[in-house]
Order: sequence, then structure tokens, then C-alpha cells
Amino acid sequence: MSAEQTLRALAAEKILIFDGGYGTSIQKYGLTEADYRGDLDLEKDQKGNNDLLCLTRPDIVEAIHTAYLDNGADMIETNTFSGTQIAMADYGCEHLVRELNIAAAHIARKCCDAATARDGQPRFVAGSIGPTNKTLSISPDVNDPAYREVDYDTLKGHYREQCDALIEGGVDFLLVETCFDTLNAKAAGMAAREAEAAAGRAVPLMMSFTITDMSGRNLSGHTINAFWYSLRHLKPLTIGVNCAFGADLLRPYLAELSKNADTLILAYPNAGLPNELGQYDELPETTAQLIRQWADERLVNMVGGCCGTTPAHIGAVAKALAGHKPRVAPELDVVTRLAGLEPMHIAA
Repeated sequence: MSAEQTLRALAAEKILIFDGGYGTSIQKYGLTEADYRGDLDLEKDQKGNNDLLCLTRPDIVEAIHTAYLDNGADMIETNTFSGTQIAMADYGCEHLVRELNIAAAHIARKCCDAATARDGQPRFVAGSIGPTNKTLSISPDVNDPAYREVDYDTLKGHYREQCDALIEGGVDFLLVETCFDTLNAKAAGMAAREAEAAAGRAVPLMMSFTITDMSGRNLSGHTINAFWYSLRHLKPLTIGVNCAFGADLLRPYLAELSKNADTLILAYPNAGLPNELGQYDELPETTAQLIRQWADERLVNMVGGCCGTTPAHIGAVAKALAGHKPRVAPELDVVTRLAGLEPMHIAA
């Protein structure tokens, strides 16, 4: 079976477990600028360039992947949240984008294959595609509302470069995550579909919305349902929400999406809200209890964690959700069918 067929079969039986935060785990290593830089000849300071560790400290990235897998993750994502030329420009590493993404995919693939070899359980690799620091929907200049720092085709081209490299490196899926701008997400989704076609093999798309404030909208002003209806033509394998808030505050938005999306739902909250120092205090057991409420309401098919979450959080979530039944996606109503919007991905 293909990776998608295998995942769908598993998702019909149980709630799958996604991994947690990477920045949080990396911070615990207390790395210096020299650790990030390695032997690379780079002009700018590299401290904080987490994606670069796939080239300079692959042992750390591998250790984090393995910790999540050992704590019950069915799927891990590549350490490539900022793996586009636009994001890497902050560190002067644009020329390393292809190499970095391929290396990241290789590391994650190696860890998943090793875990599967140990216990025979399928594991999956999602290629992480972050949002970049540019927006197509809003001008950064209050005096010139029409101005954009980047246009659609240019942004899609940068996403395409990342998608091509992740696929070459061996990912099973492409995850466009933390989407604060729906048009950015559309560019990334189209790039992913084009890369899939060029590769000649199925690499299903996954997408995740992020809320920017308590209004429940993203930065470009869309609600979570508007986000779904704007992007459902891309036929994502999963749609969902991540980051921004903890599991308690995300629940009402997740409930709305769960009622309307005729595909699998993936959600991965932060470990609550940060404290005054920007750190996350929510304990693994608390996160697990809150996510269990999602499971009790049959809102999700796959869950994990975002900022502040660790392998311990994922282990607690996996334990809390053991035996819980997964969400069953709704079928489209008669009005939708008459409008010609046929079902795309309906869970078994």
C-alpha cells in the first residue's frame, strides 16, 4: 500500500500521534553559535538557525526525532520550518536550501525506518513547510496599501524549491503549517501539488491554519472555516490548526472545522500560553488531559504538539488517547452536492 493508503487505514482505527515542538527541544541543548555554524563558511551569525542543524549537527536532530518516535509518534516532521530562501535570507543561507531540505528528509526517514524495523509499526515523515516572514495579503507599509515585498509567483517558486528537495529526500507527505496568510498557504499548496506531479509519485498535501488572536481569524482575516473552503480545491489529506494557543482555547475553532471538513483533522496546540519570560509551563499531563477532551468529542484524527511541547508531552498524549475512537468526517450536504463540490477525502 502507499503511504496515504496505510495512513488512512490506521486513521480509521485510532487517533494517530504527531510529534511536538523542535525549537523547544533544541533550546535544551544550549547550543553556541559555533554549534550552529559547524564547518560552514558563513558571513552572518547563525545562532538560532535551527534548520541549519540538519547539516551541522544532524546528531541532535536525529536524537529529537527518535525521542518523539520512542514516545509514541506515528508521524514526525522534518526540521525545515524555515527551509525556504526567503526565510534563510535572514542568515545568509539561501544557497543551502536544497541541501538542507534533502538532509532533513534523510534524517527523518532514517529515524522512522529504524523505529519501524524495531516494532513493525508504520511511521511517516511529513516535510515541514513554514509560512515565511512575508505576506501576500497585507502590505508591510501603512502608507502604501498596494505594496508587497514579494509576489505570488516568486513566493510559489521558493516553496516549490523546498518541496522538490523534501520529496527528493524521501518524505511521505508535505505539510504546509502555521498558515497565517491564506494566500501564502495557497501558493505553498500549489507548489506542493506541482512538485508532486514533477516527482511522479504520490506525496499527499497536509495543511494547518494558525489563529492570530481571540477573534479566531488568521492574519489575512479568514476564519478557520473560510480557510478550509478557500483551500479545499487542493484536496489536502489533512486540514487542521496548530500553534497560537493551548488545547483549551483551540477547542471551539477545532470543533467548527471538524463539523465542516470532509477530510482528516490534524491539530497540534502549544503547551498553553507562554509566561512573562516567553517560556511554557504547561505540564505534559495537563496538555494530555486537554487533548483528551478533543478525543472524547470525536474532533480529531491526529494530534501532536507545537511550541513548548516536548517528547514527554507527546508520550503523555499518546497514553491518554490509547483506545479512543477517531473522528469520522462528515459527508457533504445536499446543497454542497448540488453546487458541484463533490466529496474529496472522506474518512472510512
